[in-house]
Formats: sequence, structure tokens, C-alpha cells
Amino acid sequence: MTPFFSHGRPTARTPSASDDRGPTRRAVLGGLAAALVAAPARAADIRFEHVFGETVLARPATRVVSLGFTTQDPLLALGVPPVAVRAWFGDQPNSIWPWAQPFLDGATPTVIAGEVAMETVASLQPDLIVAIGSGITQDEYAILSQIAPTLMQPPGAATYALPWDETTRLLGRALGRETLAEERVAQTRQLFAEARARHPDWEGRSAIAAYHFGGETGAFTAEDTRGRFLTELGFRTPEAITRLGGGNFYAGLSPEDLSPLDVDLLVWVSSLDAVPDLAALPMRRLLRAHAQGREVFAGALTAGALSFGSVLSLPFALSQLESDIALALDGDPSTRVSSADRAGLAP
Repeated sequence: MTPFFSHGRPTARTPSASDDRGPTRRAVLGGLAAALVAAPARAADIRFEHVFGETVLARPATRVVSLGFTTQDPLLALGVPPVAVRAWFGDQPNSIWPWAQPFLDGATPTVIAGEVAMETVASLQPDLIVAIGSGITQDEYAILSQIAPTLMQPPGAATYALPWDETTRLLGRALGRETLAEERVAQTRQLFAEARARHPDWEGRSAIAAYHFGGETGAFTAEDTRGRFLTELGFRTPEAITRLGGGNFYAGLSPEDLSPLDVDLLVWVSSLDAVPDLAALPMRRLLRAHAQGREVFAGALTAGALSFGSVLSLPFALSQLESDIALALDGDPSTRVSSADRAGLAP
């Protein structure tokens, strides 16, 4: 399964007997558990209710392991480079993408690839483990919370669907940096407000973030970061896509009928920059959005920013896509949209 499409994020695994890695894990975690001493809650404690219970911090965290597939971004935005990050997709140094790299301040976090190695996490001696959007199980949470307080998404939130602003504010509380969190959220919101002001004609027009991967074609719903990006710009997701999605983050379509994609703006999102299969897709060529030049292409880097959907990646995605969206919607079918041209999608 390709992680780019599966959220985008990898699905949670089911623990098995093979997860017991022998005496090393038992020794490390058993020693940690034995060292824990229950302490009564204090008025100054920072408390978080979440899907697996409650996490309590005695003081703001400073040494953080980031197990969420995208939580390194808000941590960096808040000035606390994580000591370890979880690899998701893309070949980026230390699994930090370009929009977040300037915030590293010389840090070189450990990269945890694949399943979470409990011994690695323990060896880093964190005072907070951020597992929002990590896909860990409750059993894994129980082990991690013996190593350090472990933070999950709030009750009722889907594993990978906590909005970027809520994630940023939640981590701001955990780090004792609520004011900075509000500033970062306000800065990103202001960029989108300014874009809407520059393009008032976008308000209420229909738009879809679509994919074509592994022979399957479909659309991301407004519950997904890629669909949410467009709604932040004033566009609306068609009800047909919401209905077809059935509560999921995407709606798969029949290859014989791509008519639900015939909207005012069609943004193709791909983890690849070369998309010959998409360019040759027969039914795409029958869409009015194609014939009238209203397609925009988000290749590997921009698609990564949309998939992360973070306080740092969203401004980057906006900077990459705004001009092409404006060209696609200028009302002149002869206008060339540069990203669609480069991908071979232009009519």
C-alpha cells in the first residue's frame, strides 16, 4: 500500500506475537515501568483528554519524540525541534520537507521508519511522545506511556483527520507556547484570507482535488487535507463527492464515469511529477474541465505539502498553486496553465 494515497497515512497495524522482540524490549520497558511512581495531580498540571484516556504533563515538554506522520511540522513551527520523527513518504533529509527545514535550527532528529521501535523511543529519553495521527493501537499507547507521557488526538477525532489549527494549538499547550501557536495559526489563516481577497470570484465555485493512482481514479473529500485546502480558499466540494465518499477521506470513481470530476476547478494531486497514465486517461479527455483548460497539477513536492496539511506546509502549497488556479479560472480556455502543461494534461 502506498502511504501517499492511504490518507494519506499508513493504516494502523494489528499487533501479533511476532511483535515481542525478546528480552531487550522486556528489559527496557519493564525497567521503565518499575521506575514509575504514581503522583497526585496538581493544579499546575497540563491535562489532555484523548481517545485513549488522559495525559498529564507536570511541566511544558522540551524533549519530544514525534510519532505522528506529520506532527514534526507544528513542533518545528513552535520552536521545539523533535529529537525523533516518524518517516512517512518522500526522500527528504531527516524526513523533514523543504517548507519545515528552515525551522530545524541545526537539529538532526532520529528517523523512525516503519513500525515504532519502543527501544529506540526509550533510548531518546523524551519528556513527551506526540502520537497524534500516528495510527498506533491502544496496546502500543500503553507501552509508550510507560516511557513518557503520550499525546493522542482528542476524543471523537478520526486518527488522521485532526485539523491543522487544532493540532498546532494542542501542541502549543503541551509545549507551554500557546501564544506562539495562536500567532502561527493566525499567520497561516491570514495568507489564505489574503488569497481569497485577491480572488473573490473563487468563492462558492466547485473544486475537487483528484487522484489517479494504481489504475484507480477518485477525489478527496472535504474531510481530507487536500480537499480542505480548496475549501480554505473559498471553493466548495460538490455534494456528489461527499455522498460517494460515505464518510471516508476519498471517493473512488468508476473508470467508465468520471463525470463527478467535471467541476469549475480540477486539481490533480500526485506523488509523481511524471504522470503518463493520467495524461492518457481516456475519460478525462471528455471532461469540460479538461477541454476548457481548468485543470491544475500538483506534483510530488506540492502534493506532499497538501498531504501534510500543516501550519507550515499549507502556505507552501498556496504559494505553488495560487497563480495556476487563477490561470485555470480566468474564463479563457486558451490560457495555458503551466503545471498542466508540464504534466502533459493541457488540452
